[in-house]
Amino acid sequence: MLQGVLCLSACSCIAYEPDTVVSADPETCSKLTCSETAVLETIGCGPLERCQGNNTCVVDTTCNVTGPTVIKVHGQLNFIKDRCAYSLVSIPSIPNLYLVANFRDGRREDVSFLERVILRLDGPGVHIHLEQGGRVWLDDSMLTLESLPQLVHGVQLSKDQTGVIANLLLSNLNISVFFDGYTAQILLEGPAGSSVEGLCGNSSSSLSDLRLSEYSSTSCEMQYSETADSTINCNSVTERCNLLKEAPFSSCNTDIDPEPYITACTDTLCKYPAVDGLNCQFLKAYARACSQHNHALDGWTSNTGCSSEAFCQDRTCSDHEFCGEKTVSGDTRCFCRDIFASKYQANNSLGDAAVCKENSASLSLVGCLLEDKDINYSALHLNDPTCRGQVDKLTDMVTFSFNSSNSCGTVVTTNNSYVIYKNTIRSQNYSFDVITRKDQVQIDFSCVHSQPSIHTATFRIRDCSVAQKISCGAWNYTLIIKAYTDAGRTQVVQLNSDLRLNQRIWVALETNGLDGSMVTVVRDSCWATNQASPTSSPRHDLIINVAVEENGLGTSTLFSFNMFRFTGGSGEVYLHCKLHLCPKEETSCIPNCNAAARRGRSVGSKYEGEASIGMSWTH
Repeated sequence: MLQGVLCLSACSCIAYEPDTVVSADPETCSKLTCSETAVLETIGCGPLERCQGNNTCVVDTTCNVTGPTVIKVHGQLNFIKDRCAYSLVSIPSIPNLYLVANFRDGRREDVSFLERVILRLDGPGVHIHLEQGGRVWLDDSMLTLESLPQLVHGVQLSKDQTGVIANLLLSNLNISVFFDGYTAQILLEGPAGSSVEGLCGNSSSSLSDLRLSEYSSTSCEMQYSETADSTINCNSVTERCNLLKEAPFSSCNTDIDPEPYITACTDTLCKYPAVDGLNCQFLKAYARACSQHNHALDGWTSNTGCSSEAFCQDRTCSDHEFCGEKTVSGDTRCFCRDIFASKYQANNSLGDAAVCKENSASLSLVGCLLEDKDINYSALHLNDPTCRGQVDKLTDMVTFSFNSSNSCGTVVTTNNSYVIYKNTIRSQNYSFDVITRKDQVQIDFSCVHSQPSIHTATFRIRDCSVAQKISCGAWNYTLIIKAYTDAGRTQVVQLNSDLRLNQRIWVALETNGLDGSMVTVVRDSCWATNQASPTSSPRHDLIINVAVEENGLGTSTLFSFNMFRFTGGSGEVYLHCKLHLCPKEETSCIPNCNAAARRGRSVGSKYEGEASIGMSWTH
């Protein structure tokens, strides 16, 4: 028996029995009248509010985000076409709380999906990230959650097979955020008068005004277009989405309007394949919204072939991947996001360019691209089968490398200008036979280094030979210095000959006019300066750094050295040599006559005497 009737301005009414609230549709309401003896007075509640039954109104509203579609608290739709972060919910009366939604691409470049929800609490200054796979991060630390709520900075966090739930109470407003990796539902309950802004609200702000650059990647607002998927039957999609108007969903239609969910469902699935659980995602979102209004919708999962469990729960993928169906049987794996994969597919590549360093080289392959080709990275190796790829669990990149300590079978070749290091990533079952019945992998990569830079400055002898007439006692002879490019002294260095740094040359000190049966020529020393004066500095003593070929054996002497230059100078090099004559009867002529022996001889000896001669080159 009705104890009182509350008539609302929105042409609906609530009939009250003791301790009971009964909702009445407009037809029933028209048969009821308000009387002066009514228990409650006539009131009207706002669009986001409901009558609580004690003459007061409360906020009770839900925002739903599935795929690229936002169903606002007022029932209107927002369609996100880029991959940016947006303000999802902000409440002016609670300035310390923001909900942020991040969108990313999946199998198509032109369709974005909700990828994560961020609770930003400015009071404690923390960020709680709800991500695909049931992962929850507190700033940079991943949390381990269970079904029993865990209090983190005033937020109750829990996780079950359906997804992750975050509950918090601020200014008497209860905020509940549910996220299963694909759908987010935000339930707001609290005092009347609270307004909602962001994607979920009825804000007049444009999407660009709601975009949050600090949470978005560079160029996230760029939009793509792709050819329509010819395998999608939009009529079948529409029929599937319209199940929301049939039993058991129809029992909820008076409380939750199914039309926004149907529009979101058809708009998405008419251009994106109904895989990765998406075939059930919009139905699941509607069922969960109905459960907030105590509609159980018994049997909806069995009627539609869906599961209430979260898709890809506890599956972890890298930032450039998303979790999707591997087979029709329900197996899942990580797939490359389409925009990320496109840069490799354009070059028919499976990874990045080789990274070449002085003593090492590496090549990284993309794990999800390898899986697309059904290639098991653990079966790949370099030329040396013991050199296998290392997987980065965070990025899912597989890196193969070699260095100077372990060449891994690297083949080194050279040409005139470069040194080339080449290796090959190949499959374990790689066959060199004429035929094979197994997939073969052979990925060549190489590093090219310039040959070590050598100062190839050329030098030219100022005079191809230098002759000096010397008079020594009874002897008048000519001393000649010549340079050769071979030990046999057949290739004389000419005025136009180019000599390179470190090139070996032979220098001969030859005489004309001496009796070889009576006297020998002994080279005492040779040195170089960068100025013409033999006493100038710097000085480089060649006696230490030369190979003596002939000395003290006859009327000529021969030595060799490698071409050099003085550092920081003008490029001039002057060669000076000092020698003396030694009588053959003296036994100390080889390798030279010491000073004491010469002083012991007669002052009038016709054989003794010293001479100096030099030559120079420049570059």
